[in-house]
Amino acid sequence: MRLKDKKAIVTGSSRGVGASVALAFARQGADVVVNYSSSEGPALELVEEIKALGRNAVAVKADVARAEDCQALVEAATGELGGLDIVVNNAGFTRPGMLHKMDEDSWQAVLDIHLKAVWLMSKAAHPVMKEQASGKIINVTSVAGVVGTVGQVNYSAAKGGVISLSKSIAREMARFNVCCNVISLGIVATDMTEKIRSDEKLKEIYMNRILLKRFAEADDITPAFVFLASDEADYVTGQLICVDGGYGMI
Repeated sequence: MRLKDKKAIVTGSSRGVGASVALAFARQGADVVVNYSSSEGPALELVEEIKALGRNAVAVKADVARAEDCQALVEAATGELGGLDIVVNNAGFTRPGMLHKMDEDSWQAVLDIHLKAVWLMSKAAHPVMKEQASGKIINVTSVAGVVGTVGQVNYSAAKGGVISLSKSIAREMARFNVCCNVISLGIVATDMTEKIRSDEKLKEIYMNRILLKRFAEADDITPAFVFLASDEADYVTGQLICVDGGYGMI
């Protein structure tokens, strides 16, 4: 097992990408803090699924845009799981709007959950990882943060910021043997992308941008997370890995 006895926090992991990553970690031997903000039922179901694999897990309700909630996640990992080796900053949502129509609340809400939360969660994990002189931080960005997108200036700005923030974290925490990397995703088959995948007009637009001509499934993206969380990636830091079917090339 590539993550045997590692302890991980995966934010926004009650469903979608986060849930897939949490399960992939558990299958590789990790114990996981499952974070949710409102979907308690799915989070508890995921905890039971992880326990059925023989690993430990706990569900913690937390708004990762709040410093005290991020600290609570770290305390859950160290207190209930017995440590903290991996943090995956995945939580997010969208509030679409064109540049000239977007209001400040929509702008700030998306920046808070996609960018501010990455800073706060990494800051909360810092003392633990510094003390043990090891750790992996994996931040999730999007093709929107690499090439931009129409109707989501807030999301694109936040996701672009995640890339620069991650590089700064990598530079600062390298002295403590902590690695920080970014995974950029394209269109993954989750609830958040249902409209894109079900609307024939939107589907055609996005398929024309994806070189591999298909949307990603969980098994397409989780290996990258497992690799970066594992000891195999101990000499990889400050890197952007695009797992997007070639979308970001165009």
